[in-house]
Amino acid sequence: MRLPRSARGGTPATVALSAAGVAFELHPYDLPPDDGAGGPRSYGVEAASSLGVPADQVFKTLVARVDGRLTMAAVPVSGALDLKALASAVGGKRAVLAEPADAERATGSVVGGISPLGSRTALPVVVDASALALERVWVSAGRRGLQLSLAPRDLVVLTGARTAAIRRPG
Repeated sequence: MRLPRSARGGTPATVALSAAGVAFELHPYDLPPDDGAGGPRSYGVEAASSLGVPADQVFKTLVARVDGRLTMAAVPVSGALDLKALASAVGGKRAVLAEPADAERATGSVVGGISPLGSRTALPVVVDASALALERVWVSAGRRGLQLSLAPRDLVVLTGARTAAIRRPG
C-alpha cells in the first residue's frame, strides 16, 4: 500500500507511525560526501557516527530473497546479516541479498534509505533479536540522511516482524 506524504517527516515510514499513534523521534543528519573509494557505502555506520549513537542501536534494513521471495531484515550496523539464519527464521532454505533495483522497486526507497516501515510492498520483516534488549532503536525514516528512533517493540508490532538472531559480528 502506498502511503501519502505527511507534514510530519514526509516519508511513508513516519506516516505509518503517526497513523498508528506510535511515539518516535526524527533525527536528520548530514551525509558525508562519497569518498570515491569504490566499495559499498555503509549508510548505517555513517548515520551512527553522525548522530553519536552506538552502532549496536542503529539498525540497517536489508532486502534479501529467501527461496525467491523478497524479505526485509533489520540488523545492527555493527554487524552483518547472517543469510542462513534469516532463511531459517522465515522457514526458508536459502537466502541471498536482493539486487538493489529490486529492493528499491519493492520498498519505494533508495538503498541507504530503506526503512522497515511504510514499504511500498508489504514484505515479511525479521528484526534481529538484540533489538529487544534496547530501550530505543534507530532505523531509516525512509530516505538518506534521516533516521528515526522508537521503542523496539513498537517496530516489531507495527511491521509484524519476527525476531530472531540474524546478526553475525563484523
